[in-house]
Amino acid sequence: MQWIYWLIAILLSLGAGYWVFRADKRRAVPYPWLTSLLRSLVVFFTLLLILVPTITITKNVVEKPIVLILQDNSRSIGNALGNDSAAYRKNVQALAQRLSDKYKVVQWGFGNTIENDTLFRYRQSATDISAALSRAQEFFGMQNLGALILATDGRFNQGMNPQYQQLAIHSPVYTVAIGDSVTQKDLRVAKVYGNKVVAINSSFEVRADIVAELCKGYNNSVSIKEENETMSSVPLVVNTDKYDRSVSFTIKASKVGLHHYIVSVPEADGEKNTANNRKDIFVEVVDEKKNILIVSAAPHPDVNAIKDALAELETYKITVCSADNMPASLSGYNVIILHGLPSLRNNIAPQVLAARKPVWFILSTQSAIPLINGMGQLTHTTLTPSQPHNVQAVFHPAFNAFTLPPQIQAVTDKMPPLLVTAGNIVAAPGSSALFNQSNTPEQVPLWVLQQGSVPTAILLGEGLWRWRLYEFKNFNEHNVVDECIRQTVAFLAANNNEKPLSVALPKYVWSDQEAVSLNAYLLNANNEQVNTADVQLTISDSVGRKQNFSFERSGSAYSLNIGIWAGGTYTYSAHTTYNDKPYVAAGSFVVESMPLEFMESGADYPLLYGVAKKYNGALVPAANVAALYDSITHNERVKPLIVTNSETVPLVDRKWYFFIILIIAVTEWLLRKYWLAQ
Repeated sequence: MQWIYWLIAILLSLGAGYWVFRADKRRAVPYPWLTSLLRSLVVFFTLLLILVPTITITKNVVEKPIVLILQDNSRSIGNALGNDSAAYRKNVQALAQRLSDKYKVVQWGFGNTIENDTLFRYRQSATDISAALSRAQEFFGMQNLGALILATDGRFNQGMNPQYQQLAIHSPVYTVAIGDSVTQKDLRVAKVYGNKVVAINSSFEVRADIVAELCKGYNNSVSIKEENETMSSVPLVVNTDKYDRSVSFTIKASKVGLHHYIVSVPEADGEKNTANNRKDIFVEVVDEKKNILIVSAAPHPDVNAIKDALAELETYKITVCSADNMPASLSGYNVIILHGLPSLRNNIAPQVLAARKPVWFILSTQSAIPLINGMGQLTHTTLTPSQPHNVQAVFHPAFNAFTLPPQIQAVTDKMPPLLVTAGNIVAAPGSSALFNQSNTPEQVPLWVLQQGSVPTAILLGEGLWRWRLYEFKNFNEHNVVDECIRQTVAFLAANNNEKPLSVALPKYVWSDQEAVSLNAYLLNANNEQVNTADVQLTISDSVGRKQNFSFERSGSAYSLNIGIWAGGTYTYSAHTTYNDKPYVAAGSFVVESMPLEFMESGADYPLLYGVAKKYNGALVPAANVAALYDSITHNERVKPLIVTNSETVPLVDRKWYFFIILIIAVTEWLLRKYWLAQ
């Protein structure tokens, strides 16, 4: 429609010019065409202000393709390059310089975090390839990302396998293989599994994954020890060059307290890397069973699924009831599981809040989300209601609140969706997501756990019973789903410490490359969290040397970061005086001197080839990194992008526009004065 206003302005200005031309010709003005032209311009520009107050200006901008270089900056890369480190750095910088003539080159370093200014230092203590690729997608997803160069050894110890990562990266990924692909002799304890909490006088299982490479003929045993006392051992005979086996130990819980067990395997002849031949695990033995209460808004198969998953554990005593028959007092229960509650029909929120017990909320179509949001002092979480819809679960690889079976990713991929009634969740700071929602690019949690003086867990949907059925259908067992249920309840029960003073660690096993942090909680007579008293902490090493610290107040609790510690076993004792009564909380933790980066050696060329093939790129060895210039420049997919930008310009905001009208009008006036005065 705007062209009509332009046409009207042109016709009116031409008419005004013609009228002035005829009048000036009768007056014998020397150059009537000039005065008529000036009048036409004044009328035209003035009419534009009235008829077309804004003008849209369209510009075409040629946007260079972006070439992102992701350089692995972890400690293993420095070892892999060795004396070739300087030459490799020179080659990469030369490649970046050549590419910058045609492309916009961005360089990132990655390990467990992303770095922009400290490339080629190789100091990061872990490698998370999947997080680096996710960050690249988030940052450059809406830009012209032409190519991505991933320079690494392919060994990752955090996050998920990048070959199975679902990312919307449409540009080719070129992998630069760093390190020797030749397998070295190595025998290691890959992972250990066990319940965090067991009941006194019960027998519990500790399981360990043993991996051996080029150790054929090895004949020894795997043992589990506590304070140099061998609790149990299992024979280990390696009969192949590539060996993978799980072993289990059955231990009697005969003493109350926190027990530190070490699973170890003797080194093989000629094995160089022996620091990964042991793993630590902590198990808390309690002198009574945990009472678990499951309350449902209505009969539901999820309730039976949870009950069946917990029934085999001697640690728990399970009570199931409906909301109509809920016990009047909740003081005798350690963990409360609410399925579809609180609801509009059964508003049990005041009773649950008053009990101050760990709660697992499982949302169903009967859940009243506004009532759950009203329990913010317990959940510290906000939910957004929505219509019931199906949501596929995606395992969150960065989850570390507890250890789950290694096949959890494979099992999750086979699971049916859950029926979810919440559109979004704003979880409390420090929460851990066990599963995320697959249909949300911002990774909205689906199953979330929150630590604290009163821990909570929230599952946004119903359908756990289907998960158990599908796992059994595809894997002839439902161990993974049961472990998710058991570990969630154990997480809540383990943190349910009703002692006036308690100390919680995010984990008991730390690396000597990460800072150790502790949280403390002090409860008053009403079981409310307070921090009016000062809390001191004493840490002792294995030879009895002590260091003293003071907790800092954080909200209504306490927190303390004691920094990086050398490898070893440490005990701690927190003490305070509150209302003239002394309170003490003690425990222990382990610092491993073997960084994650050295748990495995060599380069994983098959993984790098798989990533390059998945994203239509290519693999090159580190020594031939310069060849990527020809590969990228000859790739037709890496090309400039023409971006059209439209800008709406309001004429009234442009002062120069008024000056043009003024200059033209004054010029016409001066010419008329001059010619008529002659």
